[in-house]
Amino acid sequence: MHPQIIYMQNIRNIAIIAHVDHGKTTIVDKMLLAGQLFRDNQATSELILDNNDLERERGITILSKNVSINYKGTKINIIDTPGHADFGGEVERVLNMADGCLLLVDAFEGPMPQTRFVLQKAIQMGLKPIVVINKVDKPNCRPEEVQEMVFDLMFSLDASEEQLDFPTIYGSAKQGWMSSDWQKPTEDITPLLDAIVEYIPAPQILEGTPQMLITSLDYSKYVGRIAVGRVHRGEIKENMDVSLCKRDGSIVKTRIKEVNTFEGLGRSKVTSVQCGDICALIGIEGFEIGDSIADLENPEPLPTIDIDEPTMSMLFTINDSPFFGKDGKFVTSRHIHDRLVRELDRNLALRVELTENADSWVVYGRGILHLAVLIETMRREGYELQVGQPKVIIKNVDGVKHEPVEQLTINVPEEYSSKIIDLVTRRRGELTMMGSKKDRVYLEFTIPSRGIIGLNNAALTLSAGEAVIAHRFLDFEPWKGEIEKRNNGSIIASESGNAFAYALDKLQDRGRFFVEPQTDIYMGQIVGEHSKEGDLVVNLTKSKKLTNVRASGTDDKAKLAPAIIFSLEDALEYIKEDEYVEVTPNSIRIRKIYLDENERKRMSKN
Repeated sequence: MHPQIIYMQNIRNIAIIAHVDHGKTTIVDKMLLAGQLFRDNQATSELILDNNDLERERGITILSKNVSINYKGTKINIIDTPGHADFGGEVERVLNMADGCLLLVDAFEGPMPQTRFVLQKAIQMGLKPIVVINKVDKPNCRPEEVQEMVFDLMFSLDASEEQLDFPTIYGSAKQGWMSSDWQKPTEDITPLLDAIVEYIPAPQILEGTPQMLITSLDYSKYVGRIAVGRVHRGEIKENMDVSLCKRDGSIVKTRIKEVNTFEGLGRSKVTSVQCGDICALIGIEGFEIGDSIADLENPEPLPTIDIDEPTMSMLFTINDSPFFGKDGKFVTSRHIHDRLVRELDRNLALRVELTENADSWVVYGRGILHLAVLIETMRREGYELQVGQPKVIIKNVDGVKHEPVEQLTINVPEEYSSKIIDLVTRRRGELTMMGSKKDRVYLEFTIPSRGIIGLNNAALTLSAGEAVIAHRFLDFEPWKGEIEKRNNGSIIASESGNAFAYALDKLQDRGRFFVEPQTDIYMGQIVGEHSKEGDLVVNLTKSKKLTNVRASGTDDKAKLAPAIIFSLEDALEYIKEDEYVEVTPNSIRIRKIYLDENERKRMSKN
């Protein structure tokens, strides 16, 4: 491909805002198809954007991606934002690149708390919204009501007159149609694309020396870190000498080796980029998000962006269990260290600190989900590691202990509301608002981040799986006091070997088990939850001793309750201070930090 010179300013930059699972990624996929990026015979997968397995399984977008389409001679840059509050560090930066936003709302659920968080930021920045009410094909949808709710939400967020005068498009992204009237389905999504071209303003052309704020980064194995941002003023060319203005006010001279713009799902090389377009710069060393690219001679930096501070930390350490190195390819401390350093290159809200011990690190993140996604990704890449209990970050403000507090919203059927309120208040949550719609109750709490650890499971169990839970970080507030933890002790294996059904059966009255018969276990591994307080050490490797008198088939067969299998988040939320989660590509185990019983007793005395 020859580098092309583009003299066009017909650009629209839009960010897509929506709550988890309202169909944001699906709609972008449909826009890509409408932009005819693919040949007719080219097979397109279900979701084009969520291209890693983890995103597909969980149904959430983790990394924001930039794509662009050409529609009737207009280049539309689409910026997909993550809807999950744990990835809130991504959102603010992403909005800096847009001139307007597409607010996507489910026609049944209406605007959700996390939508509110991102929308607030977008309105403060003065972006022009277009509201898209999706999933109108659902049987119990209520598009008109939802439209009213969106208006009320915008009004409460102090939107300007111009912002409140927003166009609304209805449709079903899944079925692939959009229309200005929800009762009149159309053939395709062109009404939406027309609305974008019509209502979203084109970027202003600012003459002068070049300026660009680095708002996101890409990473390539070959060229290292790539700076992504929107050209604020002037033009940026390849092989141009520029100044890199850093956060602390220092200025470094550097050179841009290559300029790329986004085209379709990929990037294409160009000789220069005009202001208003989004581009990726290759060859700049040592930059961070929030730094500016400016003129070589008289640099004028742009105001930097704040990045969300982490609220939770976890200890990462090498796997030193008896089963070490059986599954994974990368098991040494150097492997894990290099991988965490690589992650820092692209994951902004992450911090890694070394500990006194060379084999362990403290990793800070935005919440359990944020850290669990990192662990899960590493596990799939073939790493083995152990992680300790998640802890919230405590700050000292004027000698008073402060902890992170979050806003928690729970939507449950009416009959379960009292149980849920009881559960949250026991975890130091305060009810701030309560409303009901039809037969569901909407509850809003402020709760310390500590109280959210393990809440999800408990709330889903109490509400028979009906609760819709969302939370977002508010602020650091004075320490709220102690929270009740899991009272039940753990059942610990006393011998290494194979778990026998016979032994499991005989011990069933002592608690619930996490291992199935014929599973290999090791000494010190946690194999179940004790029905009482205090830990219990048992031997699961006992088989039935057979003699002539006592044959194998004379007793009753073992009837076992099914084992409880933890997902990664569940395990992280479950463990106590003296326990680790061992994560390998094929299994997740829970263990005591000290495997030997005598050693545990010695340590507990100290």
